[in-house]
Amino acid sequence: MKAMIFAAGLGTRLKPITDTMPKALVPVNGTPLLQHAICKLKSEGFDNIIVNVHHFASQITDFLKANNNFGINIAISDETEMLLDTGGGIKKAAPFFDNGEPFLVHNVDILSDVNLGDLYQEHVKGKNDATLLTSDRSTSRYLLFNSNERLCGWINTNTNETKSPLQNFNAAEYVPHAFAGVHVISPDMLAEMASFPDKFSIVDFYLSVSDKRLIKAYNKPNLKLIDVGKLDALSKAEEFIASLSK
Repeated sequence: MKAMIFAAGLGTRLKPITDTMPKALVPVNGTPLLQHAICKLKSEGFDNIIVNVHHFASQITDFLKANNNFGINIAISDETEMLLDTGGGIKKAAPFFDNGEPFLVHNVDILSDVNLGDLYQEHVKGKNDATLLTSDRSTSRYLLFNSNERLCGWINTNTNETKSPLQNFNAAEYVPHAFAGVHVISPDMLAEMASFPDKFSIVDFYLSVSDKRLIKAYNKPNLKLIDVGKLDALSKAEEFIASLSK
């Protein structure tokens, strides 16, 4: 199975650490975030991975070379000229996903106990166009789903701004879930991206096509997950890693 790891971000929330290294190589419990993501994907059946790079890109490529790509096939999607955001990153990497099968996308700063193989199989079983790992954590920005867990919109609860392709959309009628930064995408969705610019958000893309494409939540109420994108979360990550082994 194929997967993509988003490792191109600037890591601004992790400054000053990321003044000298990419976020992907920030260590958690002595192991770089990128290695955590690769090893999890490998252990759950993903043996062809593409990693996008931008900030301190050569450090990432040198790290992968020094570790012999962890014994699997790892390709690089080079975004050093321009950071393409999440949707643009997938669009640029599209030639890698040439086997006609769904692929998984994983943010490098996400640690969780979700079984990625189960998520992938749920996507295939449901014949979804995209399947988004979600949780019920507290945040200000939620994806909104109907009773069948189909994506219908988005809300910022601080500003009450909403987004949806549906007419007469009423956010109160839908179930809010927080996107967890892990998702499975069917290959024909890549054609939908052709009309999008080089740089765009994958969430904005999902919202724009959610009325005609089956995009569903994979919601795990007891999901253990931490976003290690902030310094305060980084300080809690070692304890979190220990909790995953219990």
